[in-house]
Amino acid sequence: MRTDITPMIVPAEFPELHAIVWSRDATRPIPAEEAFAIYERNWRFVDQERLTTSERLLIQNLAEKFGQGILLTTG
Repeated sequence: MRTDITPMIVPAEFPELHAIVWSRDATRPIPAEEAFAIYERNWRFVDQERLTTSERLLIQNLAEKFGQGILLTTG
């Protein structure tokens, strides 16, 4: 599994991340660790059926790098 992710993530490039950062400019890059925290905090709003392959891979890589392989969610 590839764990060398870019240090900055553009939310607009990932449909579900784009949707959960509705209150900010989705074209503005954010730190990868912040993207991971956003996914964890807002997982209940992520439509898992709509996740693209690249977004699933991003989430896996973020979890490996920042969550010891785990994405903490409540639903």
